[in-house]
Amino acid sequence: ERPSGFFHKLAGIWQGDGLMRFFVNPTEANSVLGMIYKQTANIKDAQILAFGPPMIPGFSANNGVAVTLEDKTGGNLNKFFNIAQDYLKALNKRPEIQKAMTSYNPDYPQYMVDVDVAKCIQAGTTPAAVLSTMQGYYGGLYASNFNAYGKLFRVMIEGNVESRMTKEGLSNIYVRTSDGMSPVNEFVKLHRVYGPSNINRFNLFTSINLTITPNNGYSTGQAIKAVQEVAKQKLPTGYGYEFSGLTRSEAESSNSTALIFVLCIVFVYLILSAQYESYILPLAVVLSIPFGLAGAFIFTNLFGHSNDIYMQISLIMLIGLLSKNAILIVQFALERRKTGMAIKYSAILGAGARLRPILMTSLAMIIGLIPLMFASGVGRNGNQTLGAAAVGGMLIGSAIQIFIVPALFCIFQWLQEKFTPLKFEDEENPEAAAELAQYAHAKKTQETYVNQLDKDENK
Repeated sequence: ERPSGFFHKLAGIWQGDGLMRFFVNPTEANSVLGMIYKQTANIKDAQILAFGPPMIPGFSANNGVAVTLEDKTGGNLNKFFNIAQDYLKALNKRPEIQKAMTSYNPDYPQYMVDVDVAKCIQAGTTPAAVLSTMQGYYGGLYASNFNAYGKLFRVMIEGNVESRMTKEGLSNIYVRTSDGMSPVNEFVKLHRVYGPSNINRFNLFTSINLTITPNNGYSTGQAIKAVQEVAKQKLPTGYGYEFSGLTRSEAESSNSTALIFVLCIVFVYLILSAQYESYILPLAVVLSIPFGLAGAFIFTNLFGHSNDIYMQISLIMLIGLLSKNAILIVQFALERRKTGMAIKYSAILGAGARLRPILMTSLAMIIGLIPLMFASGVGRNGNQTLGAAAVGGMLIGSAIQIFIVPALFCIFQWLQEKFTPLKFEDEENPEAAAELAQYAHAKKTQETYVNQLDKDENK
């Protein structure tokens, strides 16, 4: 079934290749990829590859995983191609991979041009002139420029389509000789051969480019891991692989991602340790952060995005934002505790005092990020991933922190006072005094209500 908002246009045609651009509803992009592969599965005369636009325009050709196989042995191209095919078959069996393929073809049909040098010299021409004439008719040559409508246009010469469809058309192509114009077929012969249309080099090694599309529900990071695992199992000695484009940057940065997260947490912990003069109480802030990070993962999966560099950026941002909310509660609770209030009630009053600022700043952040969740246009995928992860982390994290941070404060403040007695403040604090009076009044009202209930039961 064709999704809504589905239409296409021809984007380009190359030698043996064509590119068609599809425009679909952004929320149905993954279903369109599956639909294309399903409907083109029975086509045997062409290789069909469907992919979405890259996260960063101009940095890569598509949003899939770009892999380059390398032949470090300098061996036969056909053997190298067979190894690549076995590798692709193993990749296509993995659940993380929707489609893995290559456009490389070692049996590409082509003609080898055999120039009779002796005849060229005898006729008063050169092999270069003959080949240049053929290039002009079949491939096109730059001839001149002309100005029109205030712009500069290039003039290209090329034979019409009918004259270059078959090799018999060489009799209609003439080259200049000493005796006038002579047909090109007097000096060249065409031999039908099969071989690669081009041979790529990567790191000075013969290479084959692979294009891999992750399956629905799997991220590019999981696809990269599958590529690495299959390479260890299937690639013989002397053959290797390298990532290219955006995939290369993601693979290189993934090794340091865990270290970055650890450093962020450590910096938060050390700064709070210096502020609270305690190595225990900062844990009340640090241990509340994972709830918000879990919310980021929930929203990312809920909206069908992957765990990519954009989501990792949002996680680092959430560490700071969620820490700020927890610090507000802990700081006010600690101030109430230093005035002599019980740990339990100081945590409750601290959370109550900071509830409105936390809700205001969190809701302002969430509302500001909502347009990013539903972004469109260039860079849409990255913006949507960043927005969904940040909104999910702030929404779920802020809601849970209001309840979990006071509980964590009670636990770790109690442990802290077991090791180091708390120094109570003798200074007058009008805000704390007002809250203490409110707390005492509430406690007295509660005791009166309990006594009244006891009297009623005795009667």
